[in-house]
This record gives sequence, C-alpha cells and structure tokens, in this order.
Amino acid sequence: MELKGKAHKFGDDVNTDYIISGRYKFKTQDMKELARHVMEDLDPEFYDRVQAGDFIVAGKNFGCGSSREQAPLAILNADIGAVLAKSFARIFYRNSINTGLPLLECNTDEINPGDELELDMEKGIIKNITRQVDIPIKPLPPFMLKILSDGGLAEHFRKYGTFNFK
Repeated sequence: MELKGKAHKFGDDVNTDYIISGRYKFKTQDMKELARHVMEDLDPEFYDRVQAGDFIVAGKNFGCGSSREQAPLAILNADIGAVLAKSFARIFYRNSINTGLPLLECNTDEINPGDELELDMEKGIIKNITRQVDIPIKPLPPFMLKILSDGGLAEHFRKYGTFNFK
C-alpha cells in the first residue's frame, strides 16, 4: 500500500480528546460531521487545510486517553492517509487497525510540518520528498496489512466470513 500526502505535525501525548473533543463525540454519530472537528483543539484550522491522503505526524504516545472508537474513525473520515508517530497508545492502535486507519511507528524527527511524504508500507519506508530523506518504519505484520487493505476488521469479515490472512 502506497500513500502520498503532506505532513501535519503534532507533539507527544496527543490524547483522544484532542483528536476529537468530547463536546462533539457525544452529540452525533455522523462520522463525517465528527471529522470536521478532528484536531480542532490543537489546530482550529486543521480540517480546512488537510487534503485527502495527508498524514498526521506526532511524537510519543499518540492516542492516549479514552478508548472510544470515535477518535480513529473521525481521523479516517477526515481522509487522513495514515498517522505516523514514535509510539501509540495500545487501545487506540488496535481500534485504528480494526477500523482501517493505518498507524505506523517511526522516528518523526526527520519530518517537518508541510513536508511532502510518500509511504510504502510493504517496503517499510517513508520518503520525505521535501528533505530528501528516507525514514524506516516499524513493519506491520502481514495480517495487519491484510486487515488494512480490506478496509478494517469488519470489512475483512464481510469479505471472507472469517480470518483469512493468506
């Protein structure tokens, strides 16, 4: 799976309430509406600037806090290509893979806001086109790549009726 987009960079410990504020996640189940408010408390213009396929880039412990699935679903519905971070909160990580949102661990120090990136998950590399630097990513196991390529765990089950990681 190859993705291209621009980097939108945040720091360490971005919790799920920063990803999608509680003032929105309890008012609607419409994920497209929630997507309009992704990262709003950290960057009020984020949704207006982001383009389909762009990347959220962060430091350590991205997705800490509550385990609600609205956070990865809101990111996914904002058409973010993937989230790149030094590390992720465990429940957020599993919820994201299950919903079809790619999360990749890497050293994000070589990525600046606005950098143009190309991600190749199978090769395990991010090409920072702007800075002309290749950044290795922690490889995903084949079964996670399969879940992501199928659009998440529910879509994988709809397609195969069971786990099918061949």
